[in-house]
Amino acid sequence: MVPGFHHVEVWVVDFDAVRAEWAWLLTQMEWTLANQCPGGESWAAGGAHLTLTSSPNLSGEHDRRTAGVNHLAFRGGSASDVDALMQNAVRNGWFPLYAERYPHAGGPDHYAGWLENSSGFKVEVVAD
Repeated sequence: MVPGFHHVEVWVVDFDAVRAEWAWLLTQMEWTLANQCPGGESWAAGGAHLTLTSSPNLSGEHDRRTAGVNHLAFRGGSASDVDALMQNAVRNGWFPLYAERYPHAGGPDHYAGWLENSSGFKVEVVAD
């Protein structure tokens, strides 16, 4: 067996509304668009896939603070790569979280940035 995820599928309220935000973020981290379908698309990196698609069964808006996935954490490269991504995030639909504690909101030995997009989805970008 090989450990790790094969894929993660994230259902969003309105994929078309957040498509550009996700595309910018994933492209910055060297993910590659692998497949597109009506209402969604899949991205690939390092043998793993991330699929983003509109939910067929909405029960309300996304709230990362309720049961379910709180956030996805991505490898972000060097500390300077993370810094550059964080500096450009706002112009691309992502807003910083915990800015007053950046880049060590996760502790003194953890260099990362946290972002939230327009639909409230949170990601963490971790330096190597």
